[in-house]
Amino acid sequence: MKLTIVAVGQRMPAWAETAYDDYAKRFPPDCRLELKAVKTEPRTTGKPVEALMAAERARIEAALPRGVRRVVLDERGTRLSTVALAERLQAWQHDGRDVALLIGGPDGLDLALREDADERVRLSDLTLPHAFVRVMLAEALYRAWSVNAGHPYHRE
Repeated sequence: MKLTIVAVGQRMPAWAETAYDDYAKRFPPDCRLELKAVKTEPRTTGKPVEALMAAERARIEAALPRGVRRVVLDERGTRLSTVALAERLQAWQHDGRDVALLIGGPDGLDLALREDADERVRLSDLTLPHAFVRVMLAEALYRAWSVNAGHPYHRE
């Protein structure tokens, strides 16, 4: 299975890229993690927020592989513990489809994209910078994979 993080925003600080890459390289060949960054729609054009998010939605959809399970990160999504995420990861593996985890831009994800998703997941109750979300999501997915693989990466 391949996990693809599709995130709005291309310019990330070096620390975020380094941290993300560190987690991404830890995944085994049968559960790879990939990042696809798509361009943020400029906020200086005077376009309504809905038009900005629709443009970003089009870029996200263009970056998605066909037939992929769509999981959006959304503040109204399901809260998951590490163990619950490990269970979701296992269910996704049994489903047989690759998984795309979608991170919106400054205004979030377009409503249609959220509604068309297979799942909505809440990463945190906190508002987090986009660069940090990528790192945090990669770490959470790696930790979930580690739990399923029986590694002592998680302790309860």
